[in-house]
Amino acid sequence: QVQLVESGGGLVQAGGSLRLSCAASGRTFSSYTMGWFRQVPGKEREFVAAIRWSGGSTRYADSVKGRFTISRDNAKNTVYLQMNSLKPEDTAVYYCAADRPGAVLATTPGSYDYWGQGTQVTVSS
Repeated sequence: QVQLVESGGGLVQAGGSLRLSCAASGRTFSSYTMGWFRQVPGKEREFVAAIRWSGGSTRYADSVKGRFTISRDNAKNTVYLQMNSLKPEDTAVYYCAADRPGAVLATTPGSYDYWGQGTQVTVSS
């Protein structure tokens, strides 16, 4: 069982930066593939980024490539999403998710087994 708690969301102007954190419980956190998704009302949950257990492999949605960076600190059981050059269209609730140990970098929400409660990110123009 893995429990996930996101933090770091807020209101920022376009062009600004935010860093989201996702704190995980569970002794096997270091073996889980972790992902970030986002969702706006009325739309499906959208893949943002994913990282494998070692941190050596990452994957990004085209819409955030070059602006967002996913990373993890297994000693702290935490995964991060550094978001730079934010745009109004990045406004959404951001969710952290954990896939099974050793999983590939999936982009579909159904592939992930555990979810956080979400944190709101609002980018003003």
